[in-house]
Amino acid sequence: MKKYIAEFVGTMVLVLFGTGIAVLSGGNLLVTSLAFGLSIVAMAYVIGDVSGCHLNPAVSLAMLLQKKQTPKDFCFYVLAQVLGALAGTTILFAILSETNMGTITLGANGFGDLSITNISLLGALITEVVLTFVFIYTILGVTSDEKYSKVAGIVIGLSLTFVHLLGIPLTGTSVNPARSLAPAIFTGGLALQQVWLFIVAPLVGSVIATYTFMYLNKEDKKSKK
Repeated sequence: MKKYIAEFVGTMVLVLFGTGIAVLSGGNLLVTSLAFGLSIVAMAYVIGDVSGCHLNPAVSLAMLLQKKQTPKDFCFYVLAQVLGALAGTTILFAILSETNMGTITLGANGFGDLSITNISLLGALITEVVLTFVFIYTILGVTSDEKYSKVAGIVIGLSLTFVHLLGIPLTGTSVNPARSLAPAIFTGGLALQQVWLFIVAPLVGSVIATYTFMYLNKEDKKSKK
């Protein structure tokens, strides 16, 4: 139960601070990217030993495919992450409602009219698959060897910052279905209509990254003889 609670709390923090700072900074590229990255760094060193600090269904899917997580744990992790994201967005909504800013979009992702670059559906799909691939591939690499354990949280946080720097002007950067679903539910309208892409694309990117990593990093028994 502790690991599920840890995932709930960690995802709540990620969504609250990541999307909250995005809204309050007016979508500032560097500030928002750092907000998401630093949230991961902070949580990694707090709950990493409890749950592994996935905070993202795409990460949990990668662990499931690698057989590092059971189907039961995967389901409960995703549930905890979605509920945590909803809690984070609820808190942000409550805070913004008491300001003169209004709730705006609550950091919802989007394409077309919801993108500052007016990226197309296909462009958004490619963007999110590629960004998620890079993020998940980095996670798999840095968590595959015990010698990287002390710096894993920093590397993962920096990689999330890295993908946000490219993705924010295009889609707002998802790479995380739970992070996208919560703001879309609260915002409604076009954001909710488009959220399917930000659920599907990160999961596809995760699958591609996982199987690529497993293929490139599998032990070659013949070469060892």
